[in-house]
Amino acid sequence: MDHAVIDHRGPEFAELTADIIAGLRPVFKTTGQIVIFPSSGTGAAEAALVNTLSPADRVLLFETGHFSQVWRGIAERLGLEVEYVPGTWRRGVSETELESRLAADERHTFKAVIVVHNETSTGVASRIGALRTAMNRTGHPALLIVDAVSSLGSIDFRQDEWQVDVTVVGSQKGLMLPPGLGFNAVSDKAIAASANAKLPRSYWDWRPVLELNRAGFFPYTPATNLLLALREALRMLHEEGLQNVFLRHDRHARATRAAVQVWGPDLVCEDPREYSSSMTAFFMPDGHDADRFRSIVLEHFDMSLGAGLSRLSGKVVRIGHLGGFNDLMLAGTLSGIEMGLRLAGVPHRDGGVTAALQSLTQEVATEQPIG
Repeated sequence: MDHAVIDHRGPEFAELTADIIAGLRPVFKTTGQIVIFPSSGTGAAEAALVNTLSPADRVLLFETGHFSQVWRGIAERLGLEVEYVPGTWRRGVSETELESRLAADERHTFKAVIVVHNETSTGVASRIGALRTAMNRTGHPALLIVDAVSSLGSIDFRQDEWQVDVTVVGSQKGLMLPPGLGFNAVSDKAIAASANAKLPRSYWDWRPVLELNRAGFFPYTPATNLLLALREALRMLHEEGLQNVFLRHDRHARATRAAVQVWGPDLVCEDPREYSSSMTAFFMPDGHDADRFRSIVLEHFDMSLGAGLSRLSGKVVRIGHLGGFNDLMLAGTLSGIEMGLRLAGVPHRDGGVTAALQSLTQEVATEQPIG
């Protein structure tokens, strides 16, 4: 990123764009189109909706946590009719419930199904492949729109194999960048839907982006230095090997859960099949405020832990272990938490860090990196 700004209408920039698009496709596991906006993930979410849907279209959305609520707010403000299936915030999307609701929609009034792949507020990862299988069993033509903001580049994601129509991503998680880039990876079905979509769109319109991208340019001033950083991030991911990246995240998640289970608090995620490899969330014991605990850790160890969001505010601590992260960084993070539990007077069992170290070293001794 620390690079002189280059001319975004010049040949060097055109090469940069081509390199980035080519590097992104294997990360999304798609051969389709990818649209990049100077935006947050929320902007990319709006782009996914306005390019594919029309006013008063029905969408099916499942309550999995704070970010499913964000999606609901965006959709409703755009004039879409949202069927919001209640959830506990401790489970992902149920393929049985999805199949049942789509099967009952004989007139195919649902135009899209929206799923948060990895719910950043809870540490619960819905199983997108199983959800697509459930959709296919019904033969329902709804688009599948997936929020992969905190999963892409950290948890295995397969756009084409899972027939995801629009994937929404931000730059600040598994892609290892600061915030500021939003992505839509789009299927041919989504491109076809965009031809008939009637929601207003200007800045978020895919069409001029895709047209100018063919020559390596954008219809607006791009976030040039973030794109330079993205090219380097993609080189890092491909140098390590995507499968190795996923294995590393899995290892760190297992070690973190081992620590939490020794300490004693309940994990937010109830179903082991849905454990997130990007982050782990656990409940503070009754009578103890999570935000006070986080403040003590920040004050004494200069380490910032994730806050509980919305209905989990003050109740949950979130541990991120994604992106450019290694074993020593995780060990330091968990040590800070264990020391913080002592300083804050939170009831717990000692030895969580030791359990995590045992998990990490056992796996290092047996793992076989994929070349």
